[in-house]
Parts: sequence; C-alpha cells; structure tokens
Amino acid sequence: MFVTHLECSKCRLTYESERIMHLCTCGAPLLVCYDLDQVKNAVSKEVLGTREPTLWRYREWLPIRQDENIVSLGEPMTPVIPLRKLGPELGMPHLFMKDEGMLPTGTFKARGAAVGVSRARELGVQVLALPTNGNAGAAWAAYCQAAEVRAVVVMPADSPAINQKECTITGASLYLVNGGIGDAGKIVTRAVEEFGWYNASTLREPYRIEGKKTMGLELLEQFSWQPPDVIIYPTGGGVGIIGIYKALEELRSMEWIGEKLPRLVAVQSTGCAPIVKAWREQQKESQFWENAQTIAFGLTVPHALGDFLVLEAIHKTNGCAVAVSDQEILEAQRLLAQREGPFICPEGAATLSAAMRLAEEGWITSRERVLLLNTGAGLKYPETVQADPPVLEPDDRLPDE
Repeated sequence: MFVTHLECSKCRLTYESERIMHLCTCGAPLLVCYDLDQVKNAVSKEVLGTREPTLWRYREWLPIRQDENIVSLGEPMTPVIPLRKLGPELGMPHLFMKDEGMLPTGTFKARGAAVGVSRARELGVQVLALPTNGNAGAAWAAYCQAAEVRAVVVMPADSPAINQKECTITGASLYLVNGGIGDAGKIVTRAVEEFGWYNASTLREPYRIEGKKTMGLELLEQFSWQPPDVIIYPTGGGVGIIGIYKALEELRSMEWIGEKLPRLVAVQSTGCAPIVKAWREQQKESQFWENAQTIAFGLTVPHALGDFLVLEAIHKTNGCAVAVSDQEILEAQRLLAQREGPFICPEGAATLSAAMRLAEEGWITSRERVLLLNTGAGLKYPETVQADPPVLEPDDRLPDE
C-alpha cells in the first residue's frame, strides 16, 4: 500500500491514515493521499494489462494494506459499449456508455462498498451504519456480510422495494424512515454518537471515494489512456464524479495521461438539482433543495456534503451541470433500450438526456468522444416501465406485425 496520509479536502489539514477517521475538524471530507512516484515505480501499463480484469487490478491505487483484508464479490471490469446506432442519429458518432450494472448488486455502489468495507475491516470495525436512498445500502449490506461486519442501514420508507429486500436477505439491520435521505442521515449520526459505530455515510469516511475512483482508472485504461473529450455522470451525493476526477488527477500526476482532461458533466433531475443551481449561479457550494423528488431515486440528494468538490471538478475541467426532467429520463431510457438493447437505470438514462441537449446546443460536437456513465441495471427499477402486453389463448395465432 502506498498511502502516505489523509488530507482535508477543504483546509488541507493532514491526518495519520492508520486509525479510524471520518471528517476533518473543519467538517469537510478527508481524501486519501498516495506516494504516486512509488506507485509509478511499482506498476506499468504493460503489467497492468496482464492482470485479472477486476477492480483489484488497481491495487497500487487503493488503500488496503494487507491482501487478506480484501473483501470481494468478484467485481469485474465493466464494459464500454459503443452506441453505434443511437450516437450517429443524435449527432454524436463517437458516443459510448460504460455499463456499471454488471457489478455485484447491480450498481456502481459495489465499487465503493468493496473498498470501503475492506478498509473498515482492516481497521478493526465491527459495526458500521449508513443512510441510503437504496442502492448503496444494498451494496454495503452484501459486502458487510462477506466481511462479517454488522451493517445497520437506514433508508426512506419510499425507497425501491428491491433495495429493502437486498438488505434484509443479506442480514443487515434495516430501518425505514418516514422522510428523506437527510432524515435517515440524522438518525445514523445519533446512533454513531451513542453506540460508537463506524459512520459509513457518503463522504464521512475516506474510502468509498477510492472505490469509485476505480471507475476513472478503468475507463482510462479502456480508452488506451487517451481520455474521452466528455464524461457525463449522474450526480446525487457526487462521490462518483469526485472519484473519477481524483483518478484523472492522479494519472496526470504520474504522466500516464496528458494535461488535457475530459470535460466533466454533472447531471441531476429538475426535481432535485442543487448542484446545477449552484453551477449556474457560479457558487462554490450548493443550497438545500426543498421538496426533492424524482423518479431517479439515486439523484434525490437535497444537499451533498461534497458539493464543493463536485463543483470544483466541473470547473477545473471546463465542464458543466445539467438538469433533466423525469419525462426526459423515461424517454431516454426507452430510446436507448429500443435502439441499442440495454435496459439501464433512470440515473443512467439521465446522462443520455443531458448528452442529447448538449449536442443540440453545440456544447458537444460531432468530432468529440463522449462517455455516458450508466450507474446501474434497469432491472432494479421495474416501476419505470409500464408494460401491458396482449394476452393470448392457447389456440390463438400471433399476428404478422
């Protein structure tokens, strides 16, 4: 392991990495720092290419000290799929989608859980607690079971039923709250203070980002270390886009990629768009979004602890932030399935909606390589599709359509 220390993302105060840490004394998230010169000496692009195609091929960039502490459910490299039909139709002939729905538990949340739980176990954690809109709770519950760490999960009562069932079947202690993700977070915070549990809430421990960072490492390798021009990411808590930006910065520091970085685009729903509002108003932090609601449940984060990090990543890469409606999301979800085949989650579909708008506005040109991040399998969101097929009798004949 090449970790040197933890550093505050805001005031830059440093902390020793081999003890349990959460937020800085100033209240900001902590980031894991590495000796990147040692990483560069320890691994090459050629050696990397010979390794097993899993998340753990990026071992040198991850904070696990001993291999025996790794908790894995077989996290594969997820495919980058060229959208050969839909892209040209939309004026983006170089349009790609990275499909994170192939990961354990069906979403990109497995990346953060794999590294976060592995590190928690290495630090001696026995009980961890987290609030969730659904998918993160399902992922952390599964990895905690594998790690023999008790998971306490609190999620809104109207969260997707499949996520509730995933937590239950893996043995997590699941509690529902009549409220939103913020209310769940308050309950977890009180429990952590009372019982001394490990707080695995978004960005309140340093290691979930490191798992999400592997999305950036992986997609850069898949693009032969030639970054795409634009990366479009669905943004709720923002850990994914923060992790991708961290990967880009680390690779640039190691001279594995050039100075030019992809323009990062944060996509939110018009029903919950605090990052978009802050970006449009040229603010460094966002304000709480009242009455947040969207069909893309993972985007229902009224105020993200790491909002300033998301806005910084957008600003430093000359990116932007876009809000799309639920109707646009559902239309994009259906369009992609009917033209290309994959049934993606509504959060992922939001990135296609944003790409379509940005191409129409000329912000994306036909020459550019554009990557959409689909963060989960559409099968986890059956309620987004209304199916009413005709019912046949045994002797009926199929029509010639």
